[in-house]
Amino acid sequence: MEALLTSTAVVALAEIGDKTQLLAIVLATRFKRPWPIVAGIFVATLANHFLAALVGEQAAAFLDGLWFRYLVAASFILMAAWTLIPDTFDEDEEARPSRFGPFVATAIAFFIVEMGDKTQLATIALGARFQSVLPVMSGTTIGMMIANVPAVFLGHEIIKRVPLNVVRMAAALLFLVIGLWLLAQTAGWLG
Repeated sequence: MEALLTSTAVVALAEIGDKTQLLAIVLATRFKRPWPIVAGIFVATLANHFLAALVGEQAAAFLDGLWFRYLVAASFILMAAWTLIPDTFDEDEEARPSRFGPFVATAIAFFIVEMGDKTQLATIALGARFQSVLPVMSGTTIGMMIANVPAVFLGHEIIKRVPLNVVRMAAALLFLVIGLWLLAQTAGWLG
């Protein structure tokens, strides 16, 4: 349960203002069909985050050692700093929606845009931390949906009302706390 709840909180906060959330808004305004877009986000996130959590779990199992645990702790601390940097999304960089419709266009775009994104890297780190693919994948997917479903339905209104700097600070603080906790735990400071 800890893996599920932690993964949900980390990704829901980290996703606010992220480029994939901005992509959700762009797709919603282009297609004006929210349910296929939500379904596309869900399918893409499940696939992407399953692979990310699996990579994290396998890396932790294969590389189990003190230095690897320090590396995982450091990755959360670095993620805290990265979270403070706002994402930008240039609509011109996004390929025009394909002839396949909103579901397929969203699923493909989300899967590709999520590659190397901070939420994917956080999923890898969470998979390594908890060594449990399904709870991590489920939690990160729930977190993505918590952040992106309102973006699809409310679009630009969210950007006007949500203080993104405050949300970024909260997400960064959460990453930092997890990283410092893992660091203290690995160093044996928590007994």
